[in-house]
Amino acid sequence: MPFKTVVQTDAAPKAIGPYSQAIRSGDLLFCSGQLGLVPATGELAVGVEAQTRQAMENIKAILATQAVGLDQIVKTTIFVADLAEFGTVSAVYGSYFKGDFPARSTVQVAGLPKGGLVEIEVTVRLAGA
Repeated sequence: MPFKTVVQTDAAPKAIGPYSQAIRSGDLLFCSGQLGLVPATGELAVGVEAQTRQAMENIKAILATQAVGLDQIVKTTIFVADLAEFGTVSAVYGSYFKGDFPARSTVQVAGLPKGGLVEIEVTVRLAGA
């Protein structure tokens, strides 16, 4: 297996810059930050709750290319435009897991691409790699 392999799917938004949706390296998958962009339109979902849900769905689509699920995420970083939205973002994010949550950091940022309200990146341990 090469040192790194680019992972891409049409089921998640195309990269909006010089980066890959994800990179597989050995038994790890590094997913680039996912905004709440709807893959079919390239537009942001409306509102922080919908954007958080769409970002998680985009992550699920990327993970599906490697036949893994959210339960194999070991680390998540969440970037929010307004930390006052932390409760909403955390509730939506948490609804995607069934216990044994990944490690997580959440930080407020001055701005996100396309005026996004939330961006989520994950690192995944691939079983059997």
